Amino acid sequence: MGRYKAVLFDLDGTLLDTLKDLALSMNRVLERNGMPTHPEDSYRYFVGDGASTLVRRAVPEGVRNDAKLLESLHKDFLKDYAQNWDKNTKLYEGIDKLLDYLVEKGLRLSVLSNKPHDFTKLCVERYLGNWPFDLVFGDRPGVPRKPDPTGALEIAKILGFPPDAFLYLGDTSIDMLTASSAGMFPVGVLWGFRDRKELEEAGAKAIISKPQGLRSLVD
Repeated sequence: MGRYKAVLFDLDGTLLDTLKDLALSMNRVLERNGMPTHPEDSYRYFVGDGASTLVRRAVPEGVRNDAKLLESLHKDFLKDYAQNWDKNTKLYEGIDKLLDYLVEKGLRLSVLSNKPHDFTKLCVERYLGNWPFDLVFGDRPGVPRKPDPTGALEIAKILGFPPDAFLYLGDTSIDMLTASSAGMFPVGVLWGFRDRKELEEAGAKAIISKPQGLRSLVD
């Protein structure tokens, strides 16, 4: 085996295309509360920092400081998403072959997401259950969200590898900052929610346009 012993993945925008289901759920919540909805593409920049932040970004600016309203909308969103999270969600093309390859190479696999922990586990069980993910962590009480490196370092400690033995794949600046802060190798992916410029500015050391592009870092 080469330098890298493990791969830590972001979930939404990296392994799974979840954007449509997230957007539809949030738009239904907005519509029920008489607020303007957004095009699906706008949600590329609303998601990534957890469900509560998604809600705050989606509501009109004038109510973003109304804590009671935001809490109510957050609960409404989680309820709607719980009922509709798997209507359109799917693996990105080529992810299955990449995971097969990484398992064949003996690399350990984990997920770290800012998505609520239960939903993160549910998504991995439903769509990624064919592969041996050692650890799957979403947003958990008492653990700071990415880009804080706490979750990533916890995974490294549990697996027993130093952080520099990890490739970290993600599609946003949050992921690149998390990887760098944790001492992991940040790999930006272009099939997700954000663009090359954001990934480069956030410190990506490699950027790949297709899942198979990771092979050159593993071989």
